Amino acid sequence: MLYRGFPSKLHHDVPPWVETGALFHIRIAIEREKEQTLLTAVPLAQALLDSARFYEIKQRWHITLFLLMPDHLHALLSFASDESMSNVIGDWKHFQTRKHGIIWQEGYFDHRLRDDERGEQLSAKMNYIRQNPVAADLCARAEDWPWIIDRSARGGSSSRRRGDLDLK
Repeated sequence: MLYRGFPSKLHHDVPPWVETGALFHIRIAIEREKEQTLLTAVPLAQALLDSARFYEIKQRWHITLFLLMPDHLHALLSFASDESMSNVIGDWKHFQTRKHGIIWQEGYFDHRLRDDERGEQLSAKMNYIRQNPVAADLCARAEDWPWIIDRSARGGSSSRRRGDLDLK
């Protein structure tokens, strides 16, 4: 007999009581069983960061932090109240599959940061994300990682990194 207590697929719809502009930690991974280009390979990494910025320009999401790792990405994103988070992320993943042949794992991880998580816990989450490349021995210091968009107070919206696109 099949236990039916848990759904076979998690739903990522944002409940109507969640405030507009809520911040979500999103983690999206590639299918590791398939041989494919790493997300941090040039020029794919630049194309992914450019695409993330394009989604922000089109107001599909707002980026606080977006960091690429070889086989996954972390992002702190906010979504417009009239946009379904699942649809926005699904559209972005689908475009990357069509354009770059990326094979993603089904779904994604999301965690809404509640208002009481916006202080010290938010800083800890941001540091965790920034330190991912260091923990994986991909660079010596988080500041050296090129594949990041960091619009937080620490990163500053005007910070210029290798992953930043000149949108003038």
